[in-house]
Amino acid sequence: MAASPHSPNSSFRRLRGRHSPAEFAALVRRAAREIGETVSCDARYIGRVESGEIRCPNYAYERVFLHMFPGRTLTDLGFAPREAVRGRSGRRAVSAPPAADAPAPYVRSLPSPHRSKESDVLRRAFMAGGSATVAAATLSLTLLGDARRLPSRAGEAEAAAVEDAVRQIRLLDDRHGADALYRRAAQPLRTAYALLDAGATRQSTEDRLHAGAGELAVSVGWLAHDSGRYEDARSHYSEALATARVAGDAGLEAHAFSNMAFLARDCGRPRESVRAAQAGRRAARALGSPRLLALLALREAGGWAGLGDRKACEEALARAHTEFSRGPSTADPEWMSFFGEAELESLESRCWAALGEHARAARHARRAADLQEPHFARNVALYTAELADDLARAGAPDEAAWAGGRVLDLLTEVRSTRIRSMLNETARVLVPHQRSPRVGAFLTRHAQA
Repeated sequence: MAASPHSPNSSFRRLRGRHSPAEFAALVRRAAREIGETVSCDARYIGRVESGEIRCPNYAYERVFLHMFPGRTLTDLGFAPREAVRGRSGRRAVSAPPAADAPAPYVRSLPSPHRSKESDVLRRAFMAGGSATVAAATLSLTLLGDARRLPSRAGEAEAAAVEDAVRQIRLLDDRHGADALYRRAAQPLRTAYALLDAGATRQSTEDRLHAGAGELAVSVGWLAHDSGRYEDARSHYSEALATARVAGDAGLEAHAFSNMAFLARDCGRPRESVRAAQAGRRAARALGSPRLLALLALREAGGWAGLGDRKACEEALARAHTEFSRGPSTADPEWMSFFGEAELESLESRCWAALGEHARAARHARRAADLQEPHFARNVALYTAELADDLARAGAPDEAAWAGGRVLDLLTEVRSTRIRSMLNETARVLVPHQRSPRVGAFLTRHAQA
């Protein structure tokens, strides 16, 4: 039967079979990657689908579902028709025959017609909107400054709004970079902590708010980091770490330390980078995610490379490859959707570059750019910028100019101070080769941009 706010989605539950909700979350993330979608899910959202709270998926999840279950419609999967949900009429959908046993994914909720008007205001305020161009890529994540719009005690709708804000920031950052988003993302972070300070109706909701507010602090910190606002980033990461410690959330603690290690490397504090990565590894040990341990090992390797300790760097890289080879796990945090083989190659490339082996770094950067899925536009631009810089320093100016031209093409859609700074440095290195037609053309384009 199709789901409604008051009836469980029994068709969807049958599709889950013997898989746990966490295993379903991993299945849907994998299916999304197969078709180039960016979605996130966890066991909590599987429960929301099966309880009937989520009546119809958004379009991204619809594409994932239809890919996972070819030949079936959303109604076959137990969802209400989109027009019934969008119309907010609360009508029950027509029953559908039971679907066969198969694994199933998670769907993000559309607003329920039975939620309060106040909660709908919060959800719409947290949700983000974007377009294909950076000029129009804005976040409608700003709540009005009127404190009367905040509930006296936060409920499930407010917790879900915070979680949705985190996902939407990550999605828009992947597509457009941080520069266009940072200022608009600061207000929902303040509101998330205001909700946390107000308290929640239930302990489970308060736990969700702690996790959501902490992840939002990391996400906003990353926007500051990528747009060159290092002190702001440090403050947001520290706030996330404090939230993790208060809540006893090891996953959030590991995430905060991972980003702090990355920031320390970019700020020229390699020893701090090593210590933060090692602290993250201690927090992550009990989480059961080899991929998270691999990422933290790469963060540590970057710190050792910055210190010029080749032996320690190679040992950390070996640990990273060993953990990565264990494959994905249902325990992998959803924020790690960016971390695949392309990111591994990129982070290893940065290690060799820091050790002065630019030709070797270029080989890894080229693999990173080739492996990255196109919809991660910011990462494609980043990896290509790394490749351009490595090639320029390795004595291949024409190839570097070609890669730099590709980055300029991508920067029409991506705004990232970090990427532009890298490209500026590459242009500086290429100036002595400006008599080359290809290098000269790149330098002219770069100067105009």
